[in-house]
Amino acid sequence: MTQYVINGGNKLHGEIEISGAKNAAVAIIPAALMVNGVCRIENLPQISDVSTLLNILKEMGAVIRVVDKRTIDIDCSHVGTSSATFDTMRRIRASYYLIGALLGRFGKADVAMPGGCNFGGVRPIDQHMKGFVAMGAEMTVQNGIVSATTGGRLRGASIYLDVVSVGATINLMLGAALADGNTFIENAAREPHIVDLANFLNSMGADIRGAGTNVIKVRGARRLNGGFYSIIPDQIEAGTYMAAVAGAGGEVLIKDVIPKHLECISGKLREMGVSVFEHEDSVTVRRVAPLLGAHVKTMPYPGFPTDMQPQISTILSTATGTSTVTEGVWDNRFSYTDELAKMGGSIRVIGRTAIIEGVPYITGAPIKAGDLRAGAALVIAGLCARGVTVLEGVNYIERGYEKMIKKLSAIGADIHSRYVSDEPQIVVQEAG
Repeated sequence: MTQYVINGGNKLHGEIEISGAKNAAVAIIPAALMVNGVCRIENLPQISDVSTLLNILKEMGAVIRVVDKRTIDIDCSHVGTSSATFDTMRRIRASYYLIGALLGRFGKADVAMPGGCNFGGVRPIDQHMKGFVAMGAEMTVQNGIVSATTGGRLRGASIYLDVVSVGATINLMLGAALADGNTFIENAAREPHIVDLANFLNSMGADIRGAGTNVIKVRGARRLNGGFYSIIPDQIEAGTYMAAVAGAGGEVLIKDVIPKHLECISGKLREMGVSVFEHEDSVTVRRVAPLLGAHVKTMPYPGFPTDMQPQISTILSTATGTSTVTEGVWDNRFSYTDELAKMGGSIRVIGRTAIIEGVPYITGAPIKAGDLRAGAALVIAGLCARGVTVLEGVNYIERGYEKMIKKLSAIGADIHSRYVSDEPQIVVQEAG
């Protein structure tokens, strides 16, 4: 078991470079299954979700060559199976994108139901299935396996999503890229990584228009060919470090970002008394005065992202006055508040809303992460707290954040990892 040990109270100063977007990478890697020839993908984040997906493609017969630590070549020309039912599939939610990719390429797919973070109850794929059925697929779910077949190619269709779903938008866009005819996806999600996937597919020969709006039109192509593509910077990683500076105090230049993607986060931090200065491909975050309370509601992009909800709630726990955070995307994403309560936070959850009474300070404690973004939020809590915080469940964090300890240490945080044996509290190795 790995733990993060955080000695809080240090202000943060310096520079942080942001990695490639996790949510774009985990959609683009499955998309490579649909390409004839070699895809060179640049700016890949070094995270466990990416490694898991690459291993899944290898098990299916893809040839993967590492060019450098952020660049790989993927050749799926000789993949001959439409089945992806490995145990590794259950480690990662984004594995369901293989349904759209395999249906697009082979007209059939057998894919293990995904795993990933445990929050919000069951994370259904009903909108995915509704869309594929409209495109001519027959679908069943049995013993944890999603099976789909078309008897040929998917057919273009008009699909209206009942709810704005990032996953369904991506999956249907994948399937439609090689379908017969035109597909219209209405009430589509608009997140930056959806635009990035569309740009990747278009660079390989697809014809996708309207990504970034609520109506996406896909004209099915006969084939996709190899090429080069560089993934956009990670909006949520950047927002997480922005929140860390806001919580702990100090001044940090956050580099390699697209400031427009951060506007919803920047605006809320400014409302809380934090200075955010936008540059061409970076932002400077400075906090010298006490944080002010605020009211936040998560919404689909361009609203405040649900993936930043735990981080903003954490720093609001020491802001002046009463704040509210309303979750507008998932039914339940507040399990981490029990861990903040162990540190002295005062948070009461009623349905989809957390009522946060700001306290003068929180105190380090043994705590545990239950999902990716909650883990990042609890790291921020440790940075802001008085005393030492010991965080378990860090495997969730490493699914989506590249070298978090190294990046935080470089700007003045006192944080390190340690490895603990199966016997409680016996440290067998320590790494700074």
